[in-house]
Amino acid sequence: MNRKYRWAGLAAILTAGLGMAGCHGSRGLKPFSIPEEFDTSENCEITFWAKNDTNKTQTQIYRDAIDGFTSLYPNVTVNLRLYTDYGRIYNDVITNIATGTTPNVCITYPDHIATYLTGSNIVVPLDELFGNPDYGLGGQKLLFDAPASDEIIPQFLSECSFQEHCYALPFMRSTEACYINKDYVEALGYTIPDTLTWDFVWEVSDAAAAKDESGTYPVNGQKVMIPFIYKSTDNMMIQMLKQKNAGYSKADGTIEIFNDTTAELLYGIAEHVKKEAFSTFKISSYPGNFFNAGQCLFAIDSTAGASWIGSNAPLSDISTEALVDFETVVMPIPQFDPEHPQMISQGPSVCIFNKADPQEVLASWLFTQYLLTNEVQIAYARTEGYVPVTKKAQEDPVYQDYLAQMGKDNDAYYDVKIKASMLLLENMANTFVTPVFNGSASLRDAAGQMIENVAKSIRRGGTVDDAYMEKLFSDVTSLYRLDQKGAAVAGRTELGRLPQTAVILLAALGITWLGIIAYVSCGAIKKKKKS
Repeated sequence: MNRKYRWAGLAAILTAGLGMAGCHGSRGLKPFSIPEEFDTSENCEITFWAKNDTNKTQTQIYRDAIDGFTSLYPNVTVNLRLYTDYGRIYNDVITNIATGTTPNVCITYPDHIATYLTGSNIVVPLDELFGNPDYGLGGQKLLFDAPASDEIIPQFLSECSFQEHCYALPFMRSTEACYINKDYVEALGYTIPDTLTWDFVWEVSDAAAAKDESGTYPVNGQKVMIPFIYKSTDNMMIQMLKQKNAGYSKADGTIEIFNDTTAELLYGIAEHVKKEAFSTFKISSYPGNFFNAGQCLFAIDSTAGASWIGSNAPLSDISTEALVDFETVVMPIPQFDPEHPQMISQGPSVCIFNKADPQEVLASWLFTQYLLTNEVQIAYARTEGYVPVTKKAQEDPVYQDYLAQMGKDNDAYYDVKIKASMLLLENMANTFVTPVFNGSASLRDAAGQMIENVAKSIRRGGTVDDAYMEKLFSDVTSLYRLDQKGAAVAGRTELGRLPQTAVILLAALGITWLGIIAYVSCGAIKKKKKS
């Protein structure tokens, strides 16, 4: 081969290899610095990744927010990309971190952001932006009425702070609710207490699981009955441990979940699974569907899912013929200590990704603030059992009027939906959040996995004893790599294995370098033969 062309080929391969390496984060971004002015004369394009539950109303609210923002800042173009699952957003962000193509603004969870932070200067810390007099929260140069920092609910804002910085703004907040079929509970001879307890729920569920000689459940006259279904078993375990004042994790990433209280809770759950009184979403499917069909007495799900639950639910997923008419009661989740209720605070937050152009980042920050305006907050909160994250929006007469019209119809003012919102509004002081660190999302998955494994084992005729529990703890620790505190994203350290696209890119990088080595080695051998 002509020497000139051989080196030209080698240069091309090296360029490709270095380009691939650059895509995988070898070139870190500089920390974001706030520009003195937002340049409205320069066109800017940003990408917004959001999640909705196939709810067209929510999608339209995102589009209306974009239209409202770009009418004020016509130099900015906002491209919306919708997802139906937070896990998909997470996986795509991880992949795009590897290729340097993250979105500008992303609806996500703090547990996920903690993993994004393993890359240098990937997510923009918002502390300095908050206090900027011109473009900070409520800044004097904003072209819209944004909330000031003291108008954001403190408990919600604190959820976005970890590793000594605030990395997100809360967007919406929810908690979990227990949706109860009052008619069936009373038909079994029980009265719903003022504060729901685990003992009450388990006792009634066990009673409802009894069949007659024909295999029919007397409580509903059907062949199908799952008295108690929990949508999110990770939240179930986390809240049970919190209520028991037992270990879960520490802010430094120390894992405490594998303790005697966890085992005790799992043994108790196993007993109710044996009686066919309890199941989970992953095992049996969505609790609201069973609930609406009169095949479930207690359905625990997010307050954000309230529009799907109840006899008159506007978004019910089952046929009209399958619906059963009954009264739905909305209550906080069961408690071990009714005098000191504890429930989880959850919901999407918004983070901003760093870019080479500070103007692009500033545009992203302005749009993020716009999502906290009363107009956007109230419109989105009306779609589900979410609550606005600012006092400003919560106290707005428009929002207060919305709450006051509870039950006016079974659509915009669906009573179960508004009761779910009010449940959180009345219990914000009783909410808590879990520590956030790189690996906290894996720990959350592990918490739910233990309940799922125990329930499946019992359903398959297995035995849950001390030996089983020891193996379960060991298996879950290994599966989610919980013995590797602070490990980078790999295997099951976070939401499953590394995304396939990222694996392909990394494999391509390896192949590129193997090609370089082979090419150089081949040239050296030929040169040696000639000599």
